[in-house]
Amino acid sequence: MNQRFRTREVMVGTVAIGGSNPVRVQSMTNTSTMDTIATVRQTIQLYQAGCELVRITAPGVKEAANLAVIKQALHEQGYDIPLIADIHYSPKAAEVAAAIVEKVRINPGNYTGAEPRNINYTPQQYQKALDKVRQNIRPLIGICKAHNTAIRIGSNHGSLGRRIIHRYGNTPEGMVEAALEFVRICREMDFHQIVLSMKASNVRVMVHATRLLVKKMMDEGMDYPVHLGVTEAGDGIEGRVKSAVGIGTLLADGIGDTIRVSLTEDPVNEVPVAQSIVNYINPEKKALVSNVFEGFFYDPFSYNPRFSKRSQLKPSMVEPLVLAEAGDYKAEKPDIIINANNSAQRLWHQVSIDATEHDDNDFHRPVVAASQEAPAVYSFRRFFETLHQDELRVPVILHKNYSGDAVAAAIPAAIDFGPLFLDGLGDGIWLGSDEKHRQEFVNLAFTLLQACGARISKTEFIACPSCGRTRYDIQSSLQKVKAATSHLKGLKIAVMGCVVNGPGEMADAHYGYVGMGAGKVALYRGHIQVQHNVSEENAVDALVQMIKNDGRWREKE
Repeated sequence: MNQRFRTREVMVGTVAIGGSNPVRVQSMTNTSTMDTIATVRQTIQLYQAGCELVRITAPGVKEAANLAVIKQALHEQGYDIPLIADIHYSPKAAEVAAAIVEKVRINPGNYTGAEPRNINYTPQQYQKALDKVRQNIRPLIGICKAHNTAIRIGSNHGSLGRRIIHRYGNTPEGMVEAALEFVRICREMDFHQIVLSMKASNVRVMVHATRLLVKKMMDEGMDYPVHLGVTEAGDGIEGRVKSAVGIGTLLADGIGDTIRVSLTEDPVNEVPVAQSIVNYINPEKKALVSNVFEGFFYDPFSYNPRFSKRSQLKPSMVEPLVLAEAGDYKAEKPDIIINANNSAQRLWHQVSIDATEHDDNDFHRPVVAASQEAPAVYSFRRFFETLHQDELRVPVILHKNYSGDAVAAAIPAAIDFGPLFLDGLGDGIWLGSDEKHRQEFVNLAFTLLQACGARISKTEFIACPSCGRTRYDIQSSLQKVKAATSHLKGLKIAVMGCVVNGPGEMADAHYGYVGMGAGKVALYRGHIQVQHNVSEENAVDALVQMIKNDGRWREKE
């Protein structure tokens, strides 16, 4: 697993992405693009925090044109920061921006044009629609070639065109094909300044789509750099864990050349989180290879959890267990509590797996696989490979001790354990800590399992980080929605900055709270808008009432 997918080098201004270069950290401003002073100020703040590339929204032509003013102001202050224009819906805005900035980010779903509803595409109709896409994108490619501007082709789960969905569904396969269609058109025009990304708020979808993208690139002889990010990750420890699980899993796989952590917080807060993820994995020490999937003993492109006799741990439990040492637990409680006199300890076999070889004579009982490697993901994967080779189906509890509090351990723990539970390889998790912090670490274990989609124990919040399109205080709105609904186990609630991204990119959320600007909010049930122009003062109450009307509300305990 100590390998990295060999990609070509793509220049974004003075910053090289891909090849043997370090994984580049980037972020995005959340100021209005027409507010030049504020955007320049925040761009400099991001750069000073360690951000190597800065993305700025350009929803229309006037915003795209103002990127030249922003760039000039940066130069006058002595900053040559590569800028990326974030484009939605407007090919003309992309063309204007491509002549100004170093990179443009486009979504394939925004270049399909008006697509007919309820059509069953014949092969001829499918090809005709693809030819229209080719016609729409060719002017942008021509401008990028002339100005040496890079393009990030970014597929988003929930923002695919109807033609793609008709053939592939809203799936990782559809996301990959939507992007590769554009890549093939670029290659027809001998344009290769390309970066690719597969973004989703669902971590498993994001990981599987990105792995599949790399596999498809390998099959077609492509080697373009890959951008990583979990979109709409939210805030706080949940947003950090969710981001670290998704990005960390792929970096551990050897995939990823540039990353962005998306938090519903001040954009500057994203940068140290991204740096921590990269530093913990340290991809620069990995050997460059053309195939990073040869080391997998399981199918990395789909979710097929390892079969084990989990009932040996706790009868009737089908989800991964949370274990912890004895402590005073008043919030989330572990499933199994361990203490010196606990006879339950005799039910399992504990082994340190950092050694190269293990005595498997006692592997007929559940196993506590303990590691202190940093990161531990590699030793955990090696251990499961050993069990697989010996056809041993014993349940496995993954264990590692951490010092300090759970906040400091959140990113390392997410990377140590997340890839295993994301791929269905763990039966239990035990985050060891001192007595003072045990409740925090139990909470972290449940948060980690939820981020992986392995065990749902609380409400999941999908929230975009906001950008120049957001016209309301999304950060405070998220906190209000959380305060009212965080006890609704199993519900997914999206808090989105605008109607441009909201309806599509909240993907599989049960309910949506989407800003409309001017103090107004739209409320969604799934992707269907139920109410619009709801005042912000009343929006949370209206959301709660909608959940109650649907019979999905329960009172706080």
